[in-house]
Amino acid sequence: MSFAVTIDGPAAAGKSTTARGVAARLGFIYLDTGAMYRALAVKVHELGIDPDDTVAVERCAEETEVDLAGAPDRTQVWLDGVDVSEAIRTPAVSELASRLAAQPAVRRRLVEIQRGLRAHGPLVAEGRDLGTVVFPDAEVKIFLDADLETRVERRHHELTGRGIPIERDAVRTELERRDERDRSRAQSPLRPAPDATRIDTTGMDISTQIEAVLDVVRAHPRCPDLERAR
Repeated sequence: MSFAVTIDGPAAAGKSTTARGVAARLGFIYLDTGAMYRALAVKVHELGIDPDDTVAVERCAEETEVDLAGAPDRTQVWLDGVDVSEAIRTPAVSELASRLAAQPAVRRRLVEIQRGLRAHGPLVAEGRDLGTVVFPDAEVKIFLDADLETRVERRHHELTGRGIPIERDAVRTELERRDERDRSRAQSPLRPAPDATRIDTTGMDISTQIEAVLDVVRAHPRCPDLERAR
């Protein structure tokens, strides 16, 4: 099985940007699991499926194909053969994806797809249950976190930078809701794996976060690309 680095943590802790940077430095595949849940959310919304109708959602998930392509800094998300890379990056899709992710059938289907991607080579995967459920045998497990105000500022900056007008209070409410849902769901709750390295990114810039994770990866004796990572 290919070498795997998992990066878990709450929303806006810096997982995606850090994982992309680490994957680029190592030459690994970048696996954005959150993008997969958002892609399914796009389909559920477009089909007018009630997200609380678990039978309909399960049927939709089973009939859905999600794939990722491209370099870490230019990841394309494909939903049933259609590029939805831009459509998935809205607060509404993010909120719906969080609701769908709490459903066991949805998680089973997407975990199946995610595990299959490991056969393509060494990867850096980021999400919320990568080290505990999806890749429990990963060589390196990271849990990124940051205080709420730092995460609110990061998410607000991200959204407004994409031209999405939103108040900070609305961002805070969304993050608090997602934190509660992610940590309290019955299946695959958000929690660090027992053997994960915890990194608090409060006060860190992105380059510092990437270096902190690379330091952990470099220290693993089976890292397949130590020279390029230096």
